[in-house]
Amino acid sequence: MSSHLFDRALGSTTPHAFSVAYTTKLVHALQLAPNVQFDGRDEQQQQQPQTTQRGGGVVWAHRDGVNSVVADHFEGRLLLSGGADPSILLWDLDVFEKPQSGHHGSTYRPVGSESRKSGGHRFGITHLSFYPFDMFAFLSSSYDHCLKIHSTETMTPSASFDLDSVVYSHALSPIASHVLVACATQHPVVRLVDLKSGDSTHSLAGHAGAVLSVAWSPRDENLLCSGSIDGTVRLWDVRRSASCLGVLDMAYNVEMPRSESSWTGRGSNRTHVGPVNGVVWTDDGRQIITTGHDERIRVWDAATTADTLANFGPLVKNRQLASQLPMIVPSRLLAPGQRLMLYPNGGEILVFDLLDGRLLKRLKPVDPGTTSVSSGSGQRNMQNRTTSMTWGVGNVEMFSAHTDGIIRAWRPRTREEVELDEDELREAKEGDADEQRKKRKRQVLDDIYRDLTKQKITFG
Repeated sequence: MSSHLFDRALGSTTPHAFSVAYTTKLVHALQLAPNVQFDGRDEQQQQQPQTTQRGGGVVWAHRDGVNSVVADHFEGRLLLSGGADPSILLWDLDVFEKPQSGHHGSTYRPVGSESRKSGGHRFGITHLSFYPFDMFAFLSSSYDHCLKIHSTETMTPSASFDLDSVVYSHALSPIASHVLVACATQHPVVRLVDLKSGDSTHSLAGHAGAVLSVAWSPRDENLLCSGSIDGTVRLWDVRRSASCLGVLDMAYNVEMPRSESSWTGRGSNRTHVGPVNGVVWTDDGRQIITTGHDERIRVWDAATTADTLANFGPLVKNRQLASQLPMIVPSRLLAPGQRLMLYPNGGEILVFDLLDGRLLKRLKPVDPGTTSVSSGSGQRNMQNRTTSMTWGVGNVEMFSAHTDGIIRAWRPRTREEVELDEDELREAKEGDADEQRKKRKRQVLDDIYRDLTKQKITFG
């Protein structure tokens, strides 16, 4: 970094180049921010004793697990989280509490909430998204077969669409003049909901099983991708409902001539060997990334629909029917020629080079794989699995949702900051150990006194 500062002082590099070099370094320095907490408990729940296997307190955002999390892309100030309970919480990232002990950190509390009682969903949330052109409106889908539109100001639904099947995910085009919401449902069709007319009867048929993931092109407002349980990813022009444009075929790659592609009918017509539960575009629309139950990640050239043959290695895990979406680091933060992808791999997050598949980093929470929570409803064991990720807009930071009910923050941290957090954690553990020793001594003295007072003493 010092060389960039020197070049900037000499005027040999532009402010933009210097900024990109700095943010690139920050992105590569992402680590868990353990002192950042999202506390979704009410006052009564905060008074209940709760412990985990590591002996510390539990601060969860959603008690039954977090299924989805998304940050607004306007100011980066608002964060939405949807749980399996099925509540939706609104967080203001500019409003937080600092610990009174003097340690650095921050605790966020929801500034708005929606539940089943207030007209929300009846079952767990599957996906959340902000409206692309208004940070005060957002959409949610659920296992209760409904797609709902909400206001962040009132946290109440303003419209609801019953699609007669489980809605696994939904997507809105970030550039379109239309207001079509593509919905991946349990039916083998892509359902299109027109928010302007309220019509939800239009559908795109072609898959042979449930649709698990959908994504709009960031360059063409009419181009849509969908991944299905039948192992295919289909491309659609929403102006044509008769048939899809084609299938991303794993038999066709960049080393083969165009005449051998699946679009000529000579391929395998399969994108993955197993269900496809993740489809995303890069922000420039040049690549499509797909994930499937064959535990493979494939990167496709959007212009030629060819597999780029990027190999992401044997660490990739994917066996959940729910959407498992990789997250592409915004290109504005990286140096030219660099593309990074974050992949939710069970309880950890893998950082890959998108172009060649190299594993660059493994982001792991400090929590155990399985967390045992003791509360008023009894003992529960929850598997810690990453369900959703979202990128912050204002700062270089990322938030992840987990099935243990916790929202985790990931921020650039220097080695000194990591060592400081480790020292604070060590001091806290030593303080707890001292307190336990004092309690045991008091208990021993109490037992001795109780035994003496129970004995009958006679004087001769």
